[in-house]
Amino acid sequence: MNFDEAGAIAALQRIFGTSHRGVEIGIGDDAAVVTTTQKSVITTDMAVEGTHFSTSWSSAFEIGRKVTAANLADVYAMGGAPRYLVVAVTLTGEESMEWIEELAEGIDHEASSCGAFVVGGDLAKGPCKVISITAVGECDRPITRSGAQVGDSIYISSLPGWSAAGLAIIEKNLDSDLAEHAISEFCAPTVDYVSAVQFSNSKANALCDISDALIIQATQMANASKVAFSIDKELIALHPEFATLKELAEIAGADVWQWILAGGEDHVFLATGKDLEGFCIGTVIEGSGLIGAEMKKAPDTWRHFN
Repeated sequence: MNFDEAGAIAALQRIFGTSHRGVEIGIGDDAAVVTTTQKSVITTDMAVEGTHFSTSWSSAFEIGRKVTAANLADVYAMGGAPRYLVVAVTLTGEESMEWIEELAEGIDHEASSCGAFVVGGDLAKGPCKVISITAVGECDRPITRSGAQVGDSIYISSLPGWSAAGLAIIEKNLDSDLAEHAISEFCAPTVDYVSAVQFSNSKANALCDISDALIIQATQMANASKVAFSIDKELIALHPEFATLKELAEIAGADVWQWILAGGEDHVFLATGKDLEGFCIGTVIEGSGLIGAEMKKAPDTWRHFN
């Protein structure tokens, strides 16, 4: 192996070490001991090399940020605030200590941006890299996907589609002045955690993280709430970033609506309610399913890089 396990653990203790008052026992023992004061929100996400990330175009730091963001976004999507992370990583043994440290620093960077701390985890050896993170958060009022009410407006925290745009640019090896932002959002998405807090504080009736695709999550919310979501593409087209994303799609020979509605992996927040701080894209009405967002090609949720 290109690294010593004991040395790797020592490096992780240094990077993730914390004196936060809520962490009674952190990395180095059989398990962590932490304190919580409210209802606990718990979620887990796993990322597998070749399916969810590739070292060919993502740095270890970007991979760490991206996998961590997926967990943090899920906690915020429940109306919670993330507090602690447990990270389990499978390595092939070919990684350098520098790569491992960079991965840990990416995880720590994203977690620290939300006031969360890594308190433990595990290392194992296997045929490919696998990163699994469990996040623990706190909340006063859980917000689910099933609370949408007829008459609610439908909001997004930002425009989805940038991650899909980034993947398309990488796969087609396109050179454009507009490409840098899209590639960055694909490799390590910028998650608007502040908007999730605003949705929660302004009493959103339903909330979720768009990690698969807008039309998938919107349909799930509508079905869970026993209502219909009427999406207005004309409203989406008014978003300040739409024209830029549309121009990039034309350069890539792609359908911008495929990116926006079916792209996935943006971690944009989708909410319903009255007078929320977000970008309105439609209305909750009586009925079932999704209206106004029909696609020529259905999203392939598990395709990723295959």
